[in-house]
Amino acid sequence: MACLMLIVLTSQSQILISLILGDKLNSDKIEFGLEGGLNWSTLSALETKEYQGNWNLGFYFNFKMNDAWYINTGVLVKSSLGVSNLSDNDMNKLGATIYHDNGGTRLKGKYGQKMSYFLVPVMAKYKFKNNLYAEIGPQFGLMYRSWIQFDYDLDGREAIVKEFNKEKLNKIDAGAVVGIGYRLLKGTGWTIGVKYYYGFIDVYKDIAGSNNSSFFVKMNIPVGTGDKNKGK
Repeated sequence: MACLMLIVLTSQSQILISLILGDKLNSDKIEFGLEGGLNWSTLSALETKEYQGNWNLGFYFNFKMNDAWYINTGVLVKSSLGVSNLSDNDMNKLGATIYHDNGGTRLKGKYGQKMSYFLVPVMAKYKFKNNLYAEIGPQFGLMYRSWIQFDYDLDGREAIVKEFNKEKLNKIDAGAVVGIGYRLLKGTGWTIGVKYYYGFIDVYKDIAGSNNSSFFVKMNIPVGTGDKNKGK
């Protein structure tokens, strides 16, 4: 409950910052905005390789070093990683429950590992003259919620069972991220891009080589720069 309240308050605070201080947070050297998109994640050291789709939302800062180089950072305050379609061997490896009905018959459905993170990238970003860009750097994650989710059909209705397993996971994640993208409207508008993240820290405390990885498709929306862009 505390984590849920923190997420809600954080999201609301970013909206307030955007509406009230958006123009003041942006200058010739600093750009502030909102970032959102989709990502597809998986975990190594497990039998399943099926990617899990999620959406994410947060904010970003671009710090201008010169006409070509920037430092890009921020926080994805709503972001998820994990993997889908866990096998029986995966479930046993994770010490998770495989569900049966009252008669002992196994329930048909799909199991997946879901994890909620605050993700913080710190990337060096190079902008080309054609408004394409490339970026690379470390990314840090703080896991605040984790569970094995069982999705199944219950008499024609979709049912979900969550088995929380936060105590079995490392709270901190860290790795490297690399990405490319394009700035619209002659380099003054929204930005669209893709990036790939690979974690260097074991996700599970007792499973070596259990690393996060994820593909991101993102859109960055600068806040409070409309008048400046019109002037340009």
